[in-house]
Amino acid sequence: MPNRDLTPSTPAEAGLSSAGLTAIDAYLQGLVDKGVAAGYVTLTARHGHIAHVSAIGMKDIAKGEPIALDTMFRIFSMTKPVTAVAMMILHDQGLWSPDDPIEKHLPAFAGAKVFGGLGDDGEPILIPADHPPTLRELLTHTAGLTYGREPMGGLEKLYEAADVWRSADLAEMGAKLGALPLAYQPGSRWVYSLAMDVQGAIIEKLSGQTLPAFMQEKIFGPLGMVDTAFHTPPEKKSRLATLYRTSKSRGLVALEGNPLLRDYDEPPALASGGGGLVSTAGDYARFAQMLANGGEFAGQRIVSQAAVKQMMTNQLSDELLEARFGVGLQQLRPGFGFGYNGVVFTDPAKAAIPAGLGTYHWDGAAGTWFWVDPTNDLIFVGMVQLLSETAPACQAKTQTLMADAILQEVHS
Repeated sequence: MPNRDLTPSTPAEAGLSSAGLTAIDAYLQGLVDKGVAAGYVTLTARHGHIAHVSAIGMKDIAKGEPIALDTMFRIFSMTKPVTAVAMMILHDQGLWSPDDPIEKHLPAFAGAKVFGGLGDDGEPILIPADHPPTLRELLTHTAGLTYGREPMGGLEKLYEAADVWRSADLAEMGAKLGALPLAYQPGSRWVYSLAMDVQGAIIEKLSGQTLPAFMQEKIFGPLGMVDTAFHTPPEKKSRLATLYRTSKSRGLVALEGNPLLRDYDEPPALASGGGGLVSTAGDYARFAQMLANGGEFAGQRIVSQAAVKQMMTNQLSDELLEARFGVGLQQLRPGFGFGYNGVVFTDPAKAAIPAGLGTYHWDGAAGTWFWVDPTNDLIFVGMVQLLSETAPACQAKTQTLMADAILQEVHS
């Protein structure tokens, strides 16, 4: 088998056009020049060979610090695919099945009820769930959960009263969520949610380890992901990129702290499987290449090939895709489905993005993005630190530009 462990190569050796890759850099440089973002780091690999890396712009504008290839980023929801792999490791061990009800592993979810609004007395109207939510639904944002921060007819007040976000650990968070009513009948909708944090609680229960310890032992350590964790130790803090937000009046504004999840110096007791990791482009590329390799990297088998295939296969019905649920730049639609904790392209033409068939991807709240394209045997990782409701669609744009860079006649 050819070496697929991210060895350096030229673009041509990897079957990519230098001009096409330069066009991606030019697009990102343009965003930096316009003040849209402070800086970007990207990594492109094909056939297991690193064809191109770039560091564009600044890590910290006020300090005049340029961004670097080893700059560290809060990857927020790009944590979710890592959590999916952690779940699939336990699936390989026979510890759970997609059709298991969540209550089998977290008893607090037993007797699930669906929120039907608030009555005249202010009390919630509860409707029996037509079936217990399953782990497959948990892995696809269709189990009836929500983030509890968006208006949902009063359900958000129940989340707030339960103080879900201030739980002492994942077990307590899972217990609180299990006791709350579901936002909708399981399987009937797709709603972005705390599902991956519940997965974290399940991982801890099934493994007997904390989520940070499990991921370090089973994923980060074997893959050589030396800078990926749920915390940033003091000796690495200088490498952590400044987090910016977009202000209509002032442009880019540096944030003093992380407004979504606090930055930790030590592994936290409440490690967010939905958004808590810090990583680098190089580290995350090792994770992405492991998926591209079918669960193996650098001689280390992380998860089975069958598990990776299941994770990167669309799990949603045509009806759910036609309903066009979504979040942010990830709007589900025909051709643009959802596997475990990430998007899957089932028909790139219908999705109107020229990624390869079967491409798996997700992004993060601060603009980070990645994809694994099995058809073109390609991975891409993009890192940035920009919290913005008007952030550019870098993932779709770079996927479109990458299609022009791929030299189809070159084979591994």
